Amino acid sequence: MPQPNRKQVLVVDADEQIDAAITAVLSPEEWAVHHAVDNATALEMANSDPFDLVITGPRTTGQQDVMLLRAMRRIRPNVRFIVLTERSTPADVIASMRERAFSYFTVPITPEIFEHMVRNATEDGWEDGVKVVSATPEWICLLVRCDMKSADRLVQFMREIAALPLAEQQNVGVAFREMLMNAIEHGGHFDPSQYVEISYVHTRGMVMCRVKDPGEGFSFDEIQHAAFANPEDDPIHHIHVRNEQGLRPGGFGVLMARNLVDELIYSEKGNEVMLVKYLAGHSSTSA
Repeated sequence: MPQPNRKQVLVVDADEQIDAAITAVLSPEEWAVHHAVDNATALEMANSDPFDLVITGPRTTGQQDVMLLRAMRRIRPNVRFIVLTERSTPADVIASMRERAFSYFTVPITPEIFEHMVRNATEDGWEDGVKVVSATPEWICLLVRCDMKSADRLVQFMREIAALPLAEQQNVGVAFREMLMNAIEHGGHFDPSQYVEISYVHTRGMVMCRVKDPGEGFSFDEIQHAAFANPEDDPIHHIHVRNEQGLRPGGFGVLMARNLVDELIYSEKGNEVMLVKYLAGHSSTSA
């Protein structure tokens, strides 16, 4: 039974790795951990007990977990829900986003990323910062709020949606995160009332992602805080500029992204960027 002085987490059909990751994050003084043997039992328990966080089990499919999420939303509208599954499709991930899942993982997981997301889910003041405007598995339009937690959630959702070969997934993921962080920091100024627009298109020959921030844009001649603007004789010039302006460590985002994708194109105004990655066996001239 839930204990009144602690928040409640329900873990469904967890294995040793998942239990260890959850134990590493959740303080026993603040969180009481409950277990359900399967999704049906989890729904029965949620009918009577007000759980704050639900984490599904790795042996269910994404579709089954989305069905549980949809049913649980009717009785616990504000529960934070992390999908953990062994079989998934981009359509399942999109469906979970529409139902306001907090995050989504297909096993095998990276423990550090999973633990970070569980930690995020336990923090107070959560409001859904990732909104689906329209979506098919091939073409997705989203809005993401200009804060770090929403950015982390979106990056994980996009890892699951992309379904690319590992090397390409890692390259595209790092480039996308860097451009998203630039948009949130420099365009949105970490203002949670502002949103960044995301469009993602996946064809047989390429993936394309467009990031549009709410800012006024910029000229490349004006941004001395970025590594690509460094003079040839001063390769760390941007670090001093960032320190003077009180910016977070970094400034390598655009330079890094340019080396990880095939094309990186900015709009004239400077508040939109498009990343293009051609998939193995295709090129920019492929039919």
